[in-house]
Amino acid sequence: MAVERDIFGISGPTYLKSIDWNCEHNRRSVAASLVQAVYVLERDRQLNHQSVEALAPAWWEFFHFELIRKLIDDADMSIFGAIFEFNPPSSEEASVANAPRFVIAFRGTITEKDTISRDLSLDLHLVQNGLHRTSRFNIAMQAVQNVASVFPGSTIWLAGHSLGAGMAILTGRNMVKKGVFLESFLFKFNPPFVAAPIERIRDERVKHGFRIARSVITAGLTIAMKAKSEGNSQRSVAEESFSILSPWTPYLFVNPGDHICSEYIGYFQHRKNMEDLGAGFIEKLATQNSIGDLFFKALGWESEPLHLLPSADLIINVSPSSDFKYAHGISQWWQPELNLQYSKYRYS
Repeated sequence: MAVERDIFGISGPTYLKSIDWNCEHNRRSVAASLVQAVYVLERDRQLNHQSVEALAPAWWEFFHFELIRKLIDDADMSIFGAIFEFNPPSSEEASVANAPRFVIAFRGTITEKDTISRDLSLDLHLVQNGLHRTSRFNIAMQAVQNVASVFPGSTIWLAGHSLGAGMAILTGRNMVKKGVFLESFLFKFNPPFVAAPIERIRDERVKHGFRIARSVITAGLTIAMKAKSEGNSQRSVAEESFSILSPWTPYLFVNPGDHICSEYIGYFQHRKNMEDLGAGFIEKLATQNSIGDLFFKALGWESEPLHLLPSADLIINVSPSSDFKYAHGISQWWQPELNLQYSKYRYS
C-alpha cells in the first residue's frame, strides 16, 4: 500500500512550478527529489507497482527529467540508484543554462525485508571504511564513469542520502582523482559521518577540549604510523589524497538533530579554531585521518576514509526538527521555508 511520503502530489515540492537553476534552494530541492525518486523506484518494485500504479515517475517528470537507467544491486536485485537526463521543453531552453544534463542519484537504507539484509551489510562496510570493496560501489562507479566519458564536458550532478551519500562521496572522490569534478549534493540529507556525539555537548569549552584531545591523539598516531611504515620525509597516501581532493567542494547538508551525522558541523569549524590557536599542523594531520581508519590500517586492512574531506560547502538546517527520524530524513530539504546556515570551507 502506498504511503504519503512516496506520493509526489502530497509530499513533494509541488510549489516549484518553475525552476531557477541559479537558486540554491531550487537546486537543492531538485537534487533531493531525485534521490527520493530512487527510494520510490525501489518501493514500487517491491510492491509490484507498474504503469499507472507506479509512484516514482512523478518525482522526476515534474522537473522535466527522464529516467535513462536504473542501477541494480547484483546481490539482491534492488534498485539503489538511477541516472536521470534533463529534457526541458523548448519554451524553457533559454532559462536552463546552469541546469545539469545528468543527475546520478543514490538512495540510502530501506528497512524492508527485500533490502534490509544487503543494505545493513553495506552500512557496516561504510562504518569500516570498506564501501569501495563492494560490488554495489563497482556498479555505481562504472555508471558514473560511463556517463562522464560518453558525454565529456556535460554538467553532471551526484546526489545521495545516508548510505547513498557514502556512494556519492566515494564515486565523486574517485572521479576527482581522474581529473573530473562533479557537482555533488550529499544528503542525510547528511553525509555518512559517524562519530562520537561531541556536537551535542552544550558547554563550548568542554566541546572544544574534547576535540583538541582527539586531534592530538589522531595526529600522534598518524606520525607514529608514518615513521614506522614510510619514514618522516615521505608524504602519506592520506596527504596525497587530501591535496588532490582540495579543489572539490561538495555540498554537505546537515541537521543538528541527526546525532549520527551532526559531527560534520564541528569537523570543519574545529580546524579553523586550531589554526587560530597556532595548532594548524596538528589539525591538518588529524583531518587527513581518523582513529578508526588508523586502527583498520594497523590491522592491515585496506581503508578508504571517505567521510574525510578537505573542502566543502556546509549547509546546516537549524529549523526545529520534530524527531530524529525527520532530522535524519530527506524530505526536510525541499521544504519551502528553512532556516539555513551556510559556511564555505577551503583547505588543502
